[in-house]
Amino acid sequence: MIVSIGAGSSLLLSRAALAAGPKLSEADPAAIAVGYREDVAKIDKAKFPTYAAGQDCSNCSLFQGKSTDAWGGCTLFGDKEVAAHGWCSSYTNM
Repeated sequence: MIVSIGAGSSLLLSRAALAAGPKLSEADPAAIAVGYREDVAKIDKAKFPTYAAGQDCSNCSLFQGKSTDAWGGCTLFGDKEVAAHGWCSSYTNM
């Protein structure tokens, strides 16, 4: 029984360690491809007319953090984290 508890604890620690990855740079080619911005106030609305007020990464269905997290994972960018108050053209309502 002690072994399984230890293994379970190790698994939880591993998941927590993996959860915090490097932050996605706006200069990253994948970020550029979808118009990612760390701050929704910096979105080029002429280039991305699908942006609507109130949309940001924290309320996108692709965001893997909690809505209260400053940064979180995104299914588009692998292990890189996106800003909760960021946005990209792949935004999808929850």
